[in-house]
Amino acid sequence: MDTEALRSFVRAAELGQLQRAAEELGVTQQAVSKRIAALERELEVRLLTRTARGVELTLDGRAFLPHARSVVAGVERAITAVRPGFRALRIDVLGLRSAQAVVLHDYWRSHPEINLDVVTLRVDDPRVAVAAVEAGDVDASFRSVTAPDALPPDVQMIHAFDSPLELLVGPGHPLASARRLTPPQLRKHRIWVPGIAPRSEWADFYDQLTTEFDLRIDAAGPHFGDEVLLDTLAASADVATLVGARDRYVWPTNYDLRRIPVVDPTPAYPLSLILPRTNPHPGLRGVITHLRALPALPGTVWRPSWAATPRSGDSGSADARRSRPRQR
Repeated sequence: MDTEALRSFVRAAELGQLQRAAEELGVTQQAVSKRIAALERELEVRLLTRTARGVELTLDGRAFLPHARSVVAGVERAITAVRPGFRALRIDVLGLRSAQAVVLHDYWRSHPEINLDVVTLRVDDPRVAVAAVEAGDVDASFRSVTAPDALPPDVQMIHAFDSPLELLVGPGHPLASARRLTPPQLRKHRIWVPGIAPRSEWADFYDQLTTEFDLRIDAAGPHFGDEVLLDTLAASADVATLVGARDRYVWPTNYDLRRIPVVDPTPAYPLSLILPRTNPHPGLRGVITHLRALPALPGTVWRPSWAATPRSGDSGSADARRSRPRQR
């Protein structure tokens, strides 16, 4: 059934005049008449009758109108759901407690009018996220491809912001009383980061971090969730982990866990935004503006070699690293 014919019938019935319906729909009165006539032939009933003042519904037209309205409304909702600028802005984040989600929440709080849909693709390989952006399943993804030259030509990756690392330890850990730490002070301490997935961007990040600062990163075992990790830290005198400064973690007060900044240089996880190169969702403009307004990290910052180039003026985010990435 022709949805434009249904739309013409609904507007003519509601307005009572073919000419007014034509003006609203942006077509001629003759086009509206032909559409409604074709609809009546298909249904084999008369829907409208002409009067001196315009048109009126027949008995069959009155019975048909609410159903036609429902179909037209459903078509309009379907179009709105996929049309950029009208449908929700869909952005993929690594987790709802991650730094990306925190930054997006801050943006939404200052722009509550934006229709934002924050999703988690739950994939480890960033190439899968790139494919989702390319296919239009999401409008953007907070992921990083460690080989940017391998990106499809219609997809780009831009620097979003740097997430400085902190050491998270329990009260019995030897470093628990420190107010800040340098990377050399972390050497020989067990840093437990369970569940580092092969082919993931964070696998390469920790590979480079370990090599650069001679750290002891232990990725043994699956990741059973933040609660298990926090339980282990609270009860251990020798296990620590690394977390992003903006990442959200919640634990019982009796755990007495401590988040200790790492500085001189500050190891930073470089967060990138993958988005279409052409015709991106209009809502991304505001998000990118918000990201560019985030303050740069102070002091010297270490970032892995594959990090996307920061915006100009981010002197605090310059690479402290000069070596090339290890081949995996």
